[in-house]
Amino acid sequence: MLNIFYYLAFAMVTILFLFFVFMLFGWRWLMKRMVKQMGKIILTDSYQENVMELMPGLRHMGIQNMLENSLRAETGDVLHRPLGSSKKWPHLDPITFIPAQTTPFPIDGDENVDVQVTIGPNAKKPMKIKIPLMISGMAYGIALSEEVRLSLAEAANNAGTAINSGEGGVLPEELNAAGKYILQFSKTEWAKEEELFKRADMIEVKLGQGALFGTGGKISPKNLTGRAREVMGLKENEDAVIYDNFFEDQTLDDLKELVDELRSLTGGVPIGVKMGAGGKIEEDIDHLIYMGVDFIAIDGGQAATLGAPPILSDDVGIPTLHAIVRAVNHLEKRNMKGKISLIACGGLLVPGHFLKVLALGADAVYVGSAMLFAVSHPQSLNAMPFEPPTQVVWNQGKYKDQFKIEDGVKSAEKFLTASTEEIKMALRAMGKRSLKELSKKDLVSYDELTAKLVGIPFSFEPWENKQMET
Repeated sequence: MLNIFYYLAFAMVTILFLFFVFMLFGWRWLMKRMVKQMGKIILTDSYQENVMELMPGLRHMGIQNMLENSLRAETGDVLHRPLGSSKKWPHLDPITFIPAQTTPFPIDGDENVDVQVTIGPNAKKPMKIKIPLMISGMAYGIALSEEVRLSLAEAANNAGTAINSGEGGVLPEELNAAGKYILQFSKTEWAKEEELFKRADMIEVKLGQGALFGTGGKISPKNLTGRAREVMGLKENEDAVIYDNFFEDQTLDDLKELVDELRSLTGGVPIGVKMGAGGKIEEDIDHLIYMGVDFIAIDGGQAATLGAPPILSDDVGIPTLHAIVRAVNHLEKRNMKGKISLIACGGLLVPGHFLKVLALGADAVYVGSAMLFAVSHPQSLNAMPFEPPTQVVWNQGKYKDQFKIEDGVKSAEKFLTASTEEIKMALRAMGKRSLKELSKKDLVSYDELTAKLVGIPFSFEPWENKQMET
């Protein structure tokens, strides 16, 4: 019996020894054989049978297009892509600021820089915020979880700014946690209580947004669960319906009456409109002026939402840069700049983006997608690597129950604070003590076409040449 165990042990040791010898010396031979065989297949098979057909195929079609077409073929349904368009839109990156170094000079780092903003200056009760950044409308239930909404509301209050309700339900706790609250008046049955109007610091009539424009939709009970249904007043098996219009056979006069009614109900807080930026933006603004709005929020084509059909995100609307420049020019032409506030949104992700649209003439900035990643830092790691990080923020997200409100508040507040401090630092570098001193004259562009279209100097040309032209 012992002899059998001895032989078995000897055999195992021999096998292990041979394995290690092969690993030390034989792997090169094996690898060479594999590469030779694979290389022969790749280099000799016709394109119709060659796996490398994928290379030119994907370069021609693109990985994302292939993926999305595969999903269309799988479901036979309209896709709903989160986080906006992936196409390369003309944007703010080629634009830079002009620093003050010889005269004027930079402002000392310990001097305060005023970045306060007033929205709706002609309203009876204008909304004043301490920073030019506001949290964009990201709906409770339809998009975000209760925990995330409460985190964002408290962070906005701590930072001295406002948060937009979005088109979802309004949590009572959120109203109490928020400082300045913007109620989005959407094409829905919910969030229409008079008490909400009276508690709002501003009301935004949502005509459209940059990722979906004016389209409505239905959300089934299986895609909208939990407390959100109760807050929105939905029955057990009832769809949440977002209508395409506010009224049947809707007219501009209907919308004008709505603006007047909201202004009366609220006692005079700013009443404005949010719309996706389109190619007839001047005509749209003329219509909004007729409606008597106090502010306009323009959402450029780079804007995101929980899930929009790719054709609306990619192929409808115009870039944020083009929209803001055209809107400012038209408000100036109509002598309404400074009377109607302009809020910029859509693809604005970092402090440089925020300050550039302010320099171009916007009065404030809505921050959306960047806030989602900020509020979930580093809690987004709970979902990775097998799920996307947004699974911790959506109301239907698999990891929403692991979200900690206190951590979310700290992360979101720090992001707003850090972004504001960077804005102040840039203003000091330009020799400015107030955001009000900033204008388009503080910008140049290293892209000649961008410079020409925006109306700022091209950085390759001497400054005096540009001064002579103006």
